[in-house]
Amino acid sequence: MPRVRAEDLSPTRRTAAFATLMIFEFFYGWCWNTVDILRPQIRDALGLTLTQAGSAYTAQGLGAMTGAIVLGQLADRFGRTRMIYVVVIGYGGLAAAGLLVASYPALMVQRAALGFFLGGNFPIIVGSYLGLFPPHLRGKLTSVSNGCHNFAIVALGASLSATWLPADWRFLLLAGAVPPLLLSPLLAIVPDDRRIAVWGADGAQTGALRNLPIADLFAPGLIGITVRLFLVIGLNFFAYQAFAGWVTTYLRDVRGFSVAEVGSIVAWQFAGATLGSFFWGWVADRFGRRAAAYGFFGGTLVVILYLGAVRSPDMLRLAGFIWGFMIACSVAWGPWMAELFPVHLRSTAMSIFNWGRLISMTAPLITGAVAARFGLTWAMALSAACFLIAGKVWLSLPETLIRKAP
Repeated sequence: MPRVRAEDLSPTRRTAAFATLMIFEFFYGWCWNTVDILRPQIRDALGLTLTQAGSAYTAQGLGAMTGAIVLGQLADRFGRTRMIYVVVIGYGGLAAAGLLVASYPALMVQRAALGFFLGGNFPIIVGSYLGLFPPHLRGKLTSVSNGCHNFAIVALGASLSATWLPADWRFLLLAGAVPPLLLSPLLAIVPDDRRIAVWGADGAQTGALRNLPIADLFAPGLIGITVRLFLVIGLNFFAYQAFAGWVTTYLRDVRGFSVAEVGSIVAWQFAGATLGSFFWGWVADRFGRRAAAYGFFGGTLVVILYLGAVRSPDMLRLAGFIWGFMIACSVAWGPWMAELFPVHLRSTAMSIFNWGRLISMTAPLITGAVAARFGLTWAMALSAACFLIAGKVWLSLPETLIRKAP
């Protein structure tokens, strides 16, 4: 049925919708990262081993992958705006349920269920706001979204040590869970995508689902894009885990730095990623989505220097900053994934982002085995190879940002 074009909505309405979604992006980042930031407190409260405490992330990741596939398809079937309520109320309620967890099995169930709803955030919320704006702004919008996520991590970490907040860490679970539930009525500001045609469409339905939405991703003409995109994302996740997952252990055990020095060096990686997301968002809007792939090549070089040539703490801080800056190029994936596939498959296609966790889940096992046999430096060096291959595959995919000649 004919629909109103996104271009016909007022800039105020579209901006208000985006700002509202960024509120929920912040709390999504808060709820997701409690599994890492609050890991020592959860471990102490439940009497967990290190392996058990770490496996909570695996449970959340498996839940996220499942939720992205299921909720993404439901969004394409019944509307993204409808499913945003499901995602927000779901992760708010399940995050609050963390207060009831009193055993390791209960923790695994709660984190898997929480992950299910968190997994729908990227394909549904990002897929919603991108269609309201022209292509040359979409990279910048995802940069802001990434900034909200990163700010949530900073706020969660700072809140953990704030003396003016309640000392019980469970308060921080509620701080991320309750606001989304209370603020969910604000989602009425977001235009109903069943009645709004995405920017650039003619107001008519641009496609029709013949099968399950996920099946259409493997139809002739799309299967090659689907498989290569999955490979790019999976290799990126593996590379990130191979480097960032071991870096604190490497700095302490291999380089012999103090805890304070390790914390400072790692903090610079986060600062570089925050700044880099805005740079690469601009690059993706100015020069195209594929242009951001060169960040992976830069990340490959920095890993080699970090592990082989850089020695002093100050130089490691700089190298870590540059590494974080470079790999933030993945911020370009939001608009790129939305544009590579037909509009009626958008949320299902964007769930590929979480499919990549299938590959990344092998990283601890593979890198751990390599570290045991050849040393941690060689295990972390695998990230350089993965970033290099991911960048090459990225460049093999189609460009979607077509600029009109002046």
